[in-house]
Amino acid sequence: MRPEVQTFVADGPLPDWDAEEKEIERRVTQLEAISKPVTGEEAAALVSCFGPDDCYGVAWTLLHLIETGPNPVINTKPAPDTNEWHHRLYDRAVFEEPNPTT
Repeated sequence: MRPEVQTFVADGPLPDWDAEEKEIERRVTQLEAISKPVTGEEAAALVSCFGPDDCYGVAWTLLHLIETGPNPVINTKPAPDTNEWHHRLYDRAVFEEPNPTT
């Protein structure tokens, strides 16, 4: 696993909306340091970094980064009380429309 992914994962879940701006900016900087695509191992580790809300849109950036790796990273339906972002990842992988071929 690349060092920038390890650093992001080691800092834990994204903060919530009540976090200080400086903390959110620090996490954004960490996230932006991770080049795409991520590996399957990295995607699986990054899934643990979703916080309680969308962290001013940062969670969407994290979701899109995870989706650059091999899909699906979550291949079984999450329990109802699981983090909403896990449900989003699962739903987006399962219900993704196939690309039309010409």
